[in-house]
Amino acid sequence: MIELTDVRKVFPARRGAAEVVAVDGVTLSVADGEFAGVVGPSGSGKSTLVRLVNLLERPTSGGVVVDGQVLTDLDDDGVRRARRAVGMVFQHFNLLDSRTAAGNVEHPLELAGVGRTERRRRVADLLDLVGLADRHASRPAQLSGGQKQRVAIARALAAQPKVLLCDEATSALDPASTGGVLELLRQVRAELGLTVLLITHEMAVVRAVCDSAVLLDHGRVVDGGPLTEVLTRPHSPLAAQLLPVPAVAGGAGDLVRVTVTEDAPEGRVLRTLAGELGLDVEVVGGSVETVAGRRFGRLLLSVTGDDGRLDVALQRLRDGGSLVERAVPGDEPPPIGVHDEPEASGQPEPAVPHVLDIPEVPR
Repeated sequence: MIELTDVRKVFPARRGAAEVVAVDGVTLSVADGEFAGVVGPSGSGKSTLVRLVNLLERPTSGGVVVDGQVLTDLDDDGVRRARRAVGMVFQHFNLLDSRTAAGNVEHPLELAGVGRTERRRRVADLLDLVGLADRHASRPAQLSGGQKQRVAIARALAAQPKVLLCDEATSALDPASTGGVLELLRQVRAELGLTVLLITHEMAVVRAVCDSAVLLDHGRVVDGGPLTEVLTRPHSPLAAQLLPVPAVAGGAGDLVRVTVTEDAPEGRVLRTLAGELGLDVEVVGGSVETVAGRRFGRLLLSVTGDDGRLDVALQRLRDGGSLVERAVPGDEPPPIGVHDEPEASGQPEPAVPHVLDIPEVPR
């Protein structure tokens, strides 16, 4: 559904500042119906990348394909027509204060020339879908942050898009509202058959809703893939970000890093090391989470005992499907650093209209 091939975006030098390479050779594929995430720190190129998908920013080089159309081969009119299949949700809602919740959802349909009866029907259905049927007459100032974002999602769905882009859609929300909005995005993806690309710097968001993800840093893809594969991949920077294991000082025992899954749970690992082979085992750090609907964990163990028996134990665990690695203090990939946003270097963020192109619908 979405294909980016070696996409590069360079903002030219301006007012004495050097040019900024915001996206640097990104290749990305999102399948039809997939919920994909793009994650990384501020300044990693995430927001620029999402704007390249619907050509709100034209790439300096590379190809962008959405729903079978090569957008980078189209002229501006062609891009506007193709963009009608793409809805977009922003961090700060972009609602019109002068309109009610229903009026905000109805606005793009008015611009598209949809007849009044059809507009009202579609608005009612969308507000019901996002759980705000009883707040149709409320203005944005009367809504909470989570409710405003629900209105923004309903508005993005008004044109019945095939793709939904979410640029930091939960970053301005409290934890409870974030959970509700993520659950709503899961629901609309399932009910409407959408393909969703979500931009975020929050790993908890990726764990909660994404099927796959890529990790960006300095405009480049550092790691990525289906989360169920990433979390069982040795030395994965994205896995280290999704399920971090805290750094520990060296101790008396050997350090072993273990990835546990539903098929290879932590109980089996501990029984093999301690119960069957008599090794002393201490859990010194780790985390266990539900990711992509499945249970995963990464544990750091300190194991004391005969090295020969430890090697036998590790091989037995590997033969049983567990990902186990000997570790040394400090060998876990460090967190990706935080840098300035590209636009902070003199490139202004292009204006975003309240309403993107909406198809005309017969009255």
